[in-house]
Amino acid sequence: MKTHRKAGTAALAGLALAATAAVSAPAQADKPPHPNVNTADQMARSIQVENVMKHLQEFERIAKDHDGNRAAGTSGYEATAQYVEKELRKAGFAPKRQYFDFFFESVNATSLNETSPEQRAWPNNPMSYAPSTGASGVTGELAAPQVATGCAISDYAGADLTGKIALVSRGTCSFAQKSQVAGQAGADAAIIYNNAPGALNGTLGGVSDANIPTTGMTQADGQALLAKMAQGPVTMTFILDKTMEMRQTFNIIADSSRGRADNVVMVGAHLDSVGSGPGINDNGSGSAGILETAIKLNKSKKYNNKVRFAWWGAEELGLIGSTHYVNDLVENNPAELKKIATYLNFDMIGSPNHIIGVYDADQSTHQAPVPVPPGSAETEQVFTDYFDKIDQPWVDTEFSGRSDYQAFILNGVPASGLFTGADGRKTAEEVRLFGGTEGELYDPNYHTPADDLTNINVDALRIMSKAVGYATMSLAIDTSAVNGKTNPRPGNGPKPKKVKPQIPHHLKAS
Repeated sequence: MKTHRKAGTAALAGLALAATAAVSAPAQADKPPHPNVNTADQMARSIQVENVMKHLQEFERIAKDHDGNRAAGTSGYEATAQYVEKELRKAGFAPKRQYFDFFFESVNATSLNETSPEQRAWPNNPMSYAPSTGASGVTGELAAPQVATGCAISDYAGADLTGKIALVSRGTCSFAQKSQVAGQAGADAAIIYNNAPGALNGTLGGVSDANIPTTGMTQADGQALLAKMAQGPVTMTFILDKTMEMRQTFNIIADSSRGRADNVVMVGAHLDSVGSGPGINDNGSGSAGILETAIKLNKSKKYNNKVRFAWWGAEELGLIGSTHYVNDLVENNPAELKKIATYLNFDMIGSPNHIIGVYDADQSTHQAPVPVPPGSAETEQVFTDYFDKIDQPWVDTEFSGRSDYQAFILNGVPASGLFTGADGRKTAEEVRLFGGTEGELYDPNYHTPADDLTNINVDALRIMSKAVGYATMSLAIDTSAVNGKTNPRPGNGPKPKKVKPQIPHHLKAS
């Protein structure tokens, strides 16, 4: 694992002793804001976590007033967008909405109850895009395939599951394939249990008539049910009452008031939450961080490149908003897409059991499973150089494409970003670097109603918000390392000296 570049391997033991202090109070955290915002360092100092928290407080208030969430296509999302737009206009921006259609789903009620041999409720997490059972639900005996993962009809060895509920393990193939194969075997519904400790929050990836009502549960609960089934029949009632329809939502796009329109730095975060909670870390934190950076940026007149801020809609439903934005450029304005120098993505920057993670665009720790456009490693280095400069430990996080930078990199736009962790588990080395609890989830409240203000690690939010500001301003001044485009005069450099014209000697008056 790549870590803080100024610390060699032999120095890691000493670094570990100071890691918690470094996280709690990085070099720039205690300095007051600079009166000017003309350099990347001044921008980082200008970002105050108290202001970022004020945005998050507003996001939480909105969620509480709107059914507990800020999901795409809901009144909570609309109210959140109005707040962001109001703050942008106060800062001198002219934000625009980019509308698109998407498939809306909302769980009205869900339960998973054993009716025989015992009567008890089992926790469950319905899969996105799973069809509704209706209000009355589905009742049936549990049936498991002979091959636990249930990825092929042969895994059921010809068994007829008509009227039954399939109990299947995660692994080998997609959740959608498991759901559809269980349906082919005759099952009326499917339960997929995790193949590792922890809750299972999954998606079927899209609407399909072949899907059957499907939910997820923990590995422990799945194994407990299998043990019961070995003793005799187990009957369950699964209710998944849902609203499913086409709706419209939007992205918010806001360009800086100055800068070269032919060399654009894009900065983005998704604005929507899941339907099951307020989404304050995921991804109120990233949205609030880039909002505060935008507010501070428009106070400066010392940068060269246009900065385009984006708050994406419907990320939680499959990166829909960012994909729509990029695909629209590909189809209708490819020249505009080529003007984007690089894209910076911020999806969860305040996780309670956090890491300070930078997308590993240079693949020094993780081999990327997606294409990595040229310029991405240089974009990553903007973040890592900043952390090194302030003596802040950091680690690589996989350049996976599993957030809103996916559509950009698939179309050749360089990218990088920051991440404090979601449903992965903290390692011993990460505890040495950042504090926290080994073996626990980075965010135990990921995609739950408990993702509220109490779920935010303010130290992580401070460190990352300042890094958002630093990287944005650094690239607003100069992207030459990323794409080779230079400016006549760097925004934080000296003005060119005026030179008195020289008259050739033979033309001088005698």
